[in-house]
Amino acid sequence: MKKQFLIALMMICVSTAGCIEQAELENLLDTDLDLCAGDLPVIRESNGTLRIITYDIYALSEEVVQEFTNQTGIEVEFIRTEDAGGILDQMMLTKNAPQADLMIGLDNTYSGVAMDNCLLQENTVSRQNITEDLGDNVFGETNELVPFDHGHICINYDSTYVDGENVTVPTSLWDFTEEAWKGKVAFPSAVSSSPGRAFMLATTDYFENETEWDWWAQMIANDAIITSGWTEAYEVHYSAGYGQWYDGFIGDAHATVSYCHSPGVEAFFGENYTTSVALDLPKASLHQIEYAGIINGAANVDYANQFIGFLLSEDVNTNMPANNYMYSVLSDTDLPEENGYRYHSPVPEQPADVDLDQVDIEALVEIYAQIIA
Repeated sequence: MKKQFLIALMMICVSTAGCIEQAELENLLDTDLDLCAGDLPVIRESNGTLRIITYDIYALSEEVVQEFTNQTGIEVEFIRTEDAGGILDQMMLTKNAPQADLMIGLDNTYSGVAMDNCLLQENTVSRQNITEDLGDNVFGETNELVPFDHGHICINYDSTYVDGENVTVPTSLWDFTEEAWKGKVAFPSAVSSSPGRAFMLATTDYFENETEWDWWAQMIANDAIITSGWTEAYEVHYSAGYGQWYDGFIGDAHATVSYCHSPGVEAFFGENYTTSVALDLPKASLHQIEYAGIINGAANVDYANQFIGFLLSEDVNTNMPANNYMYSVLSDTDLPEENGYRYHSPVPEQPADVDLDQVDIEALVEIYAQIIA
C-alpha cells in the first residue's frame, strides 16, 4: 500500500509546483522521525496554493471553494480519499514529508490517532461561536482540532418492511440476530468507515463490554452485510435510502448504520416523504464530530487558518444541514423545519457514553476485524 500511495503522490508532484524531489521524498517517507519530540519534517516549498486532504465532503463544493478564493485570492487544491480512514492513512504515510496543509474530515473516532502521532499543529481560529452542546467527545480543549459539523450515528430501518411483513420494531439489538433480519442488515465496516467505527464503539457501552463480541458474531452468523464504507451500505443495500433511484441499487438490507438524521435528509429531498426511520435505542448511538486541522509541517499555515475560519463562518456553516447533510456546529442553529427534515431526525435520548480519549480504539477494531473476517 505504501508503494502504491508513493506512486500516486509522485504523480501529483509531477503536475504540481512546490513538491520536493522524488529521491528526497522517498528518503523522508522511510525515515523514522518523532514529530512529538519536535522533529519537524522537511516540507515542500509553498507555491501559493492551499492544499487540502479530505474525502468527498459535499459542503466543499466548487461554488463554496470559489467563494473562498474570491474573498481571499487563495487558490485551493484537493487531495481526496474515500473516507475519514483514508485521510488518516495518507497523513500517516506522509507524516515525515507532508504534502497537504489542511485536513478536513477526521472525526472523533479517528482524531485520537492523529493527536497521538502529532500529525497536527495548533491553529489560531476563533471558537467563540461554536456551540457548547457538542459534549465530552469533542477533544475541544486542544488547539489542533476545530469541529465543523456533527451528528449521531445509529441504526436506520425501512418502515415498509417492519409494517409490511409483520416484523415488529426492534426494541433490542439482539432482535437483529433473529431470522426475520437474516441477511437484511448492512454495516459499513468499522475497519474502513467512520460511521461503522462509531457504531462499533457504541456497542461497547450498549453491551457493557460483556457480550458485545457475542452479538457481532451472531450478526455475522445471521448473514449481516459488511461493506467497506457508508456509501455502499446506504446507497446500494439499504432499501429505504435514496440509492433506490440510482443504477447499481440492490436494496437487500432493510436496516443499516447511518445517521439518526438520515431519515430527515430523505424527507427533506422527498417533499416530506420517507419510509426510513432512525432507531433510538438507549446506548446504541454515538455522537460523531468532524474536524478540520492544520497538518504538522504545512507549507501554508496562514492560508489553512483562513480556510478553517471560512468553514466556520455563518454563511457556510449554517448551511451544513442542506449542503453537507450534517448539523452545524454554530450556537443557536438546528436542522431546517422544511419538508420534515427536523421532524424525522430524532436526537438520541441516551447515546452511548464512551470516553474516546481513553479507549484503545485500534485494539477494538482489531478484534472486530477478526470477527467479521
